[in-house]
Amino acid sequence: MSIIVFSTVVDYILGLQIEKQAHRKKLFLKISIFTNLCLLGVFKYFNFFIDSWVDLWSIFGYEMSVSTLNIILPVGISFYTFQTMSYTIDVYRGDIKATKDFLAFATFVSFFPQLVAGPIERASNLIPQLTSKRVWNHQKFKDAILQIAVGFFRKVVVADSIGAFIDHVYNAPDIYNSPTIFVAVILYSFQVYFDFSGYSDIAIGTARILGFDFKRNFNLPYFSSSISEFWRRWHLSLSRWLRDYLYIPMGGNRRGDLIQYRNILVTLLLAGLWHGSSWNFVIWGGIHGLLLCFEKRTGLIPKNFKLGNCIVIFLILSLSRIFFRSLDIGDSFVIIQKLVNWQGTVVDIRNISIFATVLYGLLITFIIDTFLFVSKIDLEELGSKIKDFGYVALVCFLTINIVLFFSSSNTFIYFQF
Repeated sequence: MSIIVFSTVVDYILGLQIEKQAHRKKLFLKISIFTNLCLLGVFKYFNFFIDSWVDLWSIFGYEMSVSTLNIILPVGISFYTFQTMSYTIDVYRGDIKATKDFLAFATFVSFFPQLVAGPIERASNLIPQLTSKRVWNHQKFKDAILQIAVGFFRKVVVADSIGAFIDHVYNAPDIYNSPTIFVAVILYSFQVYFDFSGYSDIAIGTARILGFDFKRNFNLPYFSSSISEFWRRWHLSLSRWLRDYLYIPMGGNRRGDLIQYRNILVTLLLAGLWHGSSWNFVIWGGIHGLLLCFEKRTGLIPKNFKLGNCIVIFLILSLSRIFFRSLDIGDSFVIIQKLVNWQGTVVDIRNISIFATVLYGLLITFIIDTFLFVSKIDLEELGSKIKDFGYVALVCFLTINIVLFFSSSNTFIYFQF
């Protein structure tokens, strides 16, 4: 808690100084960025870089003994440091005015619905809501309750059920055959999506009950027919943050193809590192960077068959997440080797009830998402599109399923980031 208080106080003061002392605003911005990156570097990446340095020298036969820090990663540090940095950058650019209301700024940084796993809110959206009067809106309340119910259903019924199977396979991939590995790889894409989008729905819905409107964080990403479209639909608050505060300031696509490819690779490598202090995440980010560059250059896949493209993109995304989910690089290559050297014909299903629950949950969520996609409406407004009887029936149906399948032992995946 002292870390978030320190970060809040520093960026509050620096935001005021950036606006007050225009001739020195670049200096104050650099202090803000340096401070936040140091917090991330020490608490999240210090041990990672030390261990990587030792491993590098061991390749050349030098054994080093270096002490690492025994520290606990502060909850939500990846999210609120990005949030406070975006505030000082926006003040520096003149996009927003520095707030003099410390309580409003502190609430913006530590607002509980999205503190631990986002969405990463912008000061321009949230601070004005914190400082203005909020009025009761019955329709928003109804929409929020339904969104929270859908979020919990996605987490409890779908993601947690998949996780019970995924954990066994990824914790010991060497003992499973190729079909089982392949099913686990595919199902993990569903788990991470429904886990994180479920959390986002709960956070956004909770904020709406309190009178606050968050930006949506997911937009049916598995209906994407290209990698670039996927990143326009997945984890929108992070994607837009990286675009606005990293990719575009580096030059974006304005300085020729080679510079654009460099900017894409740097952005996606850092996106991977943001997710965790492991080379697995860096490799995952690098794969996406290379895919985006290749897609910009060649188109990657034909554009005349949208359904087929969605399936191909989903398979590519699933395979790239082998590195995202594996415990280490060694396990990643074990899984890849098993997929390349295919052996076996039957999926190792040790608990048929888990798979029955997974298929049931996927069917329900597929129906909901397909309805949203075809109707071209957002989940945030679904409650207003359903008549009262249908609304009550749907909320009750989702709630009953949540109670039946609830397990207190499963945390949200993005809590670790």
